[in-house]
Amino acid sequence: MQLNKIVGYTLIGLSYIGGWVWMDYESAISNPTVFDKPVTIEIEKGDNLKQITDKLVAQNVKIKPFWFKMLAKRNDRNKQIKSGEYELATGIKSDEIITLFVQGKVKQHAITFPEGWNFKQVRQELDKNPYIQHTLQGVPFDSIVSKLNISQNHPEGLFFPDTYFFEKHTTDASILKRAYSKMQLVLADEWKNRDDNLPLTTPYQALILASIIEKETAAQIERPQIAGVFSRRLQQDMMLQTDPTVIYGMGDSYEGNIKAADLMLFTPYNTYTFKGLPPTPIAMAGREAIHAALHPDTNESLFFVSKGDGTHIFSTTLEAHNAAVNMYQRHK
Repeated sequence: MQLNKIVGYTLIGLSYIGGWVWMDYESAISNPTVFDKPVTIEIEKGDNLKQITDKLVAQNVKIKPFWFKMLAKRNDRNKQIKSGEYELATGIKSDEIITLFVQGKVKQHAITFPEGWNFKQVRQELDKNPYIQHTLQGVPFDSIVSKLNISQNHPEGLFFPDTYFFEKHTTDASILKRAYSKMQLVLADEWKNRDDNLPLTTPYQALILASIIEKETAAQIERPQIAGVFSRRLQQDMMLQTDPTVIYGMGDSYEGNIKAADLMLFTPYNTYTFKGLPPTPIAMAGREAIHAALHPDTNESLFFVSKGDGTHIFSTTLEAHNAAVNMYQRHK
């Protein structure tokens, strides 16, 4: 009789324990582990399952360590976990975390290079990004192209303005290579469909002209008109006389205004003293500016002046242009 009681109590106890274990397991796999806001965790190469579990606990991710390890060991998934930086969304469950690690869906960061930026600005944006591995800091400006295995001898304007997504520890060089490759693809595509009888003989010349158009106007509707003026000036052997090239040639000495003396300054980029295109682009040109350079309008305007509102007045004669300058620049 006593034995039967002992057996009965034992079975009841085991049943209770088994029920508790099952409920604990169910809780471990069905309950969310992240609340309020996403959690970022970085798995480094060589981290074992215990180290990964400890990192999750340290980040206040509400996993049950024992069951998390058991889940990870199922089908040897713990051996398939990939290193990297991961973002755990609110509401994520333990098994979903393991799946995320196994699939290697690492967190993506973004960096944006706007149209019209010069390469100095691009480098500054790369250098200040804390998620990028910096390999080009201190590399001289003119040595960048050799570091990237680019055939041109000057980096200005070679990179396509866009937003680029990347994983933590991606190198600055690899991001620039992606931007360069995209520019080459866009430029080749636009060059293939260019108009006939352009004063441009190479895609690189088109890129130079596009960079000037990019800096001259932000009004998309005006870009073909600006391109038309510059194309006709090139065809008629006139100086381009465009202020953005003067500013670029002045470099850090430019203080916000162009003086009369600046227009006579000797630099390879001063289109008030040299005919033709400058030797390199002066900024990053977007697809629209490149398209405009290769599809200029066909009217007869040779001059334009800013109205002060982001748009321009176009003129076919110097007399009309001077009148527009007096009205919009000198307020006469």
